[in-house]
Amino acid sequence: MTRNWLILADDLTGAADCGIAFARRGLEASVGWHGVEAPLGGAVLAVDADSRRLSPEAAAARHAALLRARHRPGQGLIKKIDSTLRGQPAAELAATIRALRNDGRPALAILAPAFPATGRTTLDGRVHLDGEALEATPLWARDHSYENAALTEILASVDLSSRLLPLGLMRQGEAALARALRDAMADGLDAVVCDAVLPGDLDVLARASLPLAGQVFWVGSGGIAAALAAAMPDGHQAPLPSPASLRGGVLVVVGSVAEASRAAAERLAAEAGAPRFEVPPAFLLAGPADPLWRPLAASITDALEAGRDTLVVIRADATADLAQGAALAEGLAGLLGPAAARMGGLFATGGETACALLSHLGVHGIRLLEEVEPGVPLGITQGAIEVPVMTKAGAFGDAGTILRSLARLRHLSTESAT
Repeated sequence: MTRNWLILADDLTGAADCGIAFARRGLEASVGWHGVEAPLGGAVLAVDADSRRLSPEAAAARHAALLRARHRPGQGLIKKIDSTLRGQPAAELAATIRALRNDGRPALAILAPAFPATGRTTLDGRVHLDGEALEATPLWARDHSYENAALTEILASVDLSSRLLPLGLMRQGEAALARALRDAMADGLDAVVCDAVLPGDLDVLARASLPLAGQVFWVGSGGIAAALAAAMPDGHQAPLPSPASLRGGVLVVVGSVAEASRAAAERLAAEAGAPRFEVPPAFLLAGPADPLWRPLAASITDALEAGRDTLVVIRADATADLAQGAALAEGLAGLLGPAAARMGGLFATGGETACALLSHLGVHGIRLLEEVEPGVPLGITQGAIEVPVMTKAGAFGDAGTILRSLARLRHLSTESAT
């Protein structure tokens, strides 16, 4: 049974969410990203394709190219998608299936996007968030790619054939699930869509499907990655190394507009007294030409050098164009470059934000160490600087997530120093 895995993700936080599941089970896991070819060690490689804001055609082409460049015979494969279906998961999945079959590899996709630990579930083949139909949530209203969250319909829109494995079947046990998977392969289907409401549903699916690793691959989020890692024969919880003691304040960057991240930022400022710097989108797009650019960058640097955890937030703007996310992330990376060189650690929400900032600093990867709470992995940067880094998808967590994560990081770094 394979101990080597490739995880293809559409953003950095998702890549880290999946990779950390294997690190917690004793496998060395690293995260890299599109456009950086530096070698990364470990049995598990998670690669951020940085494709969420691309067109369906461009996203598909990028995933196919990364698969050809990175996937090796004998590796397990996870195609990580956003648990709330943002980006272009259907086009990316179709491209992945075509690339595998062009290489003569069997390619039944097991689609299981649920991540119950973070409130994402699948019932009757439809995605739900905290028990509510995804289409009824503010997240869907703000950003969605499809008419609805019915997974078989989304797959059909890119000409993929699929079959629903409903919750009742999922709970009949491993033998029944294994038969259903083999039937799907025999029928020549492209994918099966798997209901899952509890973590145990994904655990049973992982145990039933892992023996078929050479004939199937998995499509989902951190939930299915955790279940697969736990289902491995030696999938025990392993002690992980701790980060070195912090050398300065932690830079907390909130580039996401999601309500959970905004609430966590407000609580950090209110309860921990973290210096708070709010930057408008227009300011970031204007860049260093703005006369306030250098003074603001200097103030952020001063706070970090003083050892203070420092919060930088992109101001919410209802008129902002979500398609400008990459440009805003690059602008923020330019603003924070001088300050980040002085930070003791980084906490970043939003994959584009974290990737742009780390790349700006000469970082080419992250070695994963620990999951400080569901959806918040901790690692050490690899490249020009080595500092602890925590990433979080924008909509994950609650108002206390950042505070708890920083407390955990300081506890670990204190342990390392003693």
